Amino acid sequence: MKRTAEGLKTELASLRTGRAAPSLIEHLKVEYADVLTPLNQIAGISAPEARLLVIQPWDKSSIRNIEKAILASDLGLNPASDGNIIRINIPPLSEERRQEMIKIVRKRVEERKIAIRNLRREAIDELKEAEKNKAISQDEQKRSLNQLQKLTDSFITNAEQIGQEKENELRQV
Repeated sequence: MKRTAEGLKTELASLRTGRAAPSLIEHLKVEYADVLTPLNQIAGISAPEARLLVIQPWDKSSIRNIEKAILASDLGLNPASDGNIIRINIPPLSEERRQEMIKIVRKRVEERKIAIRNLRREAIDELKEAEKNKAISQDEQKRSLNQLQKLTDSFITNAEQIGQEKENELRQV
């Protein structure tokens, strides 16, 4: 459940908010030496200004592939290269695009909440099986089920909070 919540935070960090952040593109897969490699493993990524990302590839021959990966992504960014570094200007988000992004955030939060509930269901099945096999008593099973429900509720609340923070970030102009 913890990994599911942390994965949500990482996933939402890659959504564009109109502000430049390296996490926006570091996950992009770039073809390098015939292998798909995350961008942050073949280049340095920095945000020197609020609306500018700078990518410095360690191998200059990978610049064209990095540009292709950025253009192929669904981020709507246009890279500009001078042969040594790639600059990406981050345009401000339109109100319509903000609403789209908020819908995406809500969808991803809901997907993670479902994943958490599925993990709870699997744990409940394991507890029932353990009680059936006399590995634990009925009282232990009830206590464990209550603890499991509290744990599940806390992770669902955490996921909702992460989503709410991202929505607030998207609403800022």
